[in-house]
This record gives sequence, structure tokens and C-alpha cells, in this order.
Amino acid sequence: MKFQSVFRAGLFDGQVILVTGGGSGIGRCTAHELASLGATVVISGRNPDKLDKVSTEIAADGGKADWLQFDIREEEPVQSGIATLLERHGRLDGVVNNAGGQFPAPLEQISRRGFETVVRNNLVGTFLVSREAVNKYMSEHGGSIVCILADITNGMPTMGHSGAARAGVENLVKTAAVEWGRFNVRMNAILPGVIASSGLETYAVSMRDHIRGVRHQVPLKRLGTESEISAAITFLLSPASVYTTGASLKVDGGISLYAQMMPLPDHHLSHPFNGFQRAYVPEWLREDQGES
Repeated sequence: MKFQSVFRAGLFDGQVILVTGGGSGIGRCTAHELASLGATVVISGRNPDKLDKVSTEIAADGGKADWLQFDIREEEPVQSGIATLLERHGRLDGVVNNAGGQFPAPLEQISRRGFETVVRNNLVGTFLVSREAVNKYMSEHGGSIVCILADITNGMPTMGHSGAARAGVENLVKTAAVEWGRFNVRMNAILPGVIASSGLETYAVSMRDHIRGVRHQVPLKRLGTESEISAAITFLLSPASVYTTGASLKVDGGISLYAQMMPLPDHHLSHPFNGFQRAYVPEWLREDQGES
């Protein structure tokens, strides 16, 4: 069984797309979907074992994949990584800036080093990868860049470092959309809500009850799936969005609209879309997601 994408087969035939942080979670799912639609997907990250595993999965499912190990926070590795990608594949049609990371902590407990590390992960890395993609290839050939952020509508309490970085990325997206429009380079952002993926397992066990309870604050009464974010990314990379740039698309079940001033009625009417045959949901969340 292959990825059950809602997009047509062969949509990205002949294209090369880079997915940073492609070794797990949303990045892994996105890499699978893009490969299922004909793209040669290059995934990057810092853990070669994860990258090799995902590349092997994609090949086993009939897709084309390659991987590069580099740290998006460091300028020279990013430069050499993009150069290697172009040496191997000769083109770079799309970039998914998915890599990032943070840790929960109140602002007063975040050290300067911790704050700067998260900003480098989420903001500086996005800038470096995007700039290199444009300078090395897209300025002459055009392209689409999609950045994965988070819901920063009302700040990010307990993750202020990440909120600050991702707000910076959202503004960077708008600036890049204006400046790089002359190259026919489009840059957009996706703001996911809480997604049931391996990324949730990076948080402490003590946060699991809180994560489970998030669905009660979502008008659609559930968490999102990796496939629902991947589908939005695929749209922004596709020809269907060639007149869309500088946009921030929320894929969050409506949670960013809920002011929590009144209770929402409970229901089980919204059913998730999951086209990814290899999707991973943490075991402790499967019952809430309607899975066994």
C-alpha cells in the first residue's frame, strides 16, 4: 500500500525537493507524500540513522529519495549541503523548512544559551537554507519555499523562545515574498495546531495529560494528523498555488479562534484524514485519535 495522497499522481515528476528535518514526524510524512507524487526528495537532518531509515522506507514504497547530514544552524554546512544536493541532482525546485525544535520552560527560567539555541534552530536555520536555495539555484529558475511554524497568534506561553523565533520566520516569509518575487520564488508558511506525531514524544511524560486535553479546546475536537499538514505543504509547493506568496496558512482545527471564554460542546463528528500508510501516533494518544 502506498501513500494515499489527494493530489494527482506524477504531480512533481522530474522535480527535486529538499525537506529539512525529514527524519521524523511531519518532515518524514511530507517526504513520503512528495516522493509518492514523483519528486526526488532529499531529506536533511543531524541524525544519519533516521535519515537513512526514511530514505529506505521511501525506496521500498517505490519513491526516489536521498539524504544529507548537516546542521541548519551553521552557515558553512548549509552551504556545502545545498552545493552537494545540486551536484547530485542538478536542480532544486522546492524547499520545506521543517527542521526546528524547542523545549517547554517559562521565560524566567530560559537561559541565554537556551534562548539563542532555539532561535538559531527555528529562525536562523530557516534563513540560511532559504538564502542558499535562492542564491545557488532558485534565483535563475524560480521555486517554492514552505516554512513550518506554529500557532503564534496569542504568543507561546511556556515556549517564548520558540514563539519569538517563529514570529521572526513569519515576518521573514513576508519579506522574502516581496524581495524574491522578481525571481519567481514563492515563500509561504504553515502554522500547524497540535499534531499527533512523534514530535510529541520529545516532551516530558508529565505533559501528556495536558496534550490529551488540548482536543477539548479545538472546535473540531481532535488533534491533527501528519497527513493533514503534509497535504497543505504539498498544495503550497504545487502549481495550484502559483499566485500565493507571503501567506500564513493555519491548519489547526480552529483552535487559534477559540478564546476559551465559554465551553465548547463535546462531539466526535470530525474524522481525521490519514493518507500515510506508515504514520506513527504515540501509543498513549491512539485511543483519543480513534485508533487501536
